[in-house]
Amino acid sequence: MPALKLLLAPLLLAGFVQQGQPSMATWVTVQVPAEAEVHRAAAFAEFDRVEQELNEWKAGSPLATVNAGAGGPPVAVPPALLAAVQRGLELGRITDGAFDVSWAALWGLWDFRAEDPQVPSPEAIAARVARIDHRKVTVDPSASTVALPAGMKLGLGGMAKGWALDRAAAALRERGVSDFLLSAGGQVLAGGDKEGTPWRVGVRDPRGTAEDYFAVVAVRDGSVSTSGDYERCFVRDGVLYHHILDPRTGRPARGLRSVTVVAPEATLADALSTALMILGEERGLALVESLPGVEALIVDDSGGWSASSGLAPHLEVVHPPTSTALPTCAPG
Repeated sequence: MPALKLLLAPLLLAGFVQQGQPSMATWVTVQVPAEAEVHRAAAFAEFDRVEQELNEWKAGSPLATVNAGAGGPPVAVPPALLAAVQRGLELGRITDGAFDVSWAALWGLWDFRAEDPQVPSPEAIAARVARIDHRKVTVDPSASTVALPAGMKLGLGGMAKGWALDRAAAALRERGVSDFLLSAGGQVLAGGDKEGTPWRVGVRDPRGTAEDYFAVVAVRDGSVSTSGDYERCFVRDGVLYHHILDPRTGRPARGLRSVTVVAPEATLADALSTALMILGEERGLALVESLPGVEALIVDDSGGWSASSGLAPHLEVVHPPTSTALPTCAPG
């Protein structure tokens, strides 16, 4: 969402008030009952706080300091960043490295924002992949430190939106607000109900427009996150290259167009929607079936779809995914 988009005036929607504003380089919306409008600012404050805590781009930020100290002694970090890194490493273990917070060694290798994006050489890719391995990150909770091997960098962007959604939801619940809908860059976290019925969340057709939903998921007290090969991409010699990079190969994941994950925790949904794009349909669904309360909807590279066993009762298919082979890519 453009950074220059103006703050929206509160919008009344059937007893709920919705407002949006830019944060975390995306567009964030908070929808709460009209009588709880006074608490909306607390949710927005959590997004801004997480943006500062997990920022890897701002020179001198705690995470930038950790990355700058790679190869040196352990770096002291604030408790909030320590907790996020620990959760990221746990997600790496759960996904067998398909989600890896040390993927940031690939920064700058692929430039999907370039006017004429290029495919990196195999040698350049291999050199960067050699620096990726979440198992080599050392965390000392008692000292609140993080240490990285030389050449490694951490990037928490693959879970930051989910982390912020969880924090914002906790802030609302602490204030007695149980029914709400939070959105950050397309990922949502639904609290409670909307006037006695589950929240309905659209799932984008990966070969349709941004407003074309091929399915709708009903959700209570859970988060819905979708990752797709259409978000940032380019086509070279008829081959699609997209921004969801496999940390084990340094190349775009293959085999799936999109993955939608429903989970009780937004951080988990955020990370898993990326990880399943990398794991593929068979391994991805097997992982989902092993995790309590987690469901997934997958669209493969031919336009076919499949869902985990517990999702069917909560899923409405509006139309089959479009069969078009390639998305319309726009740098960004």
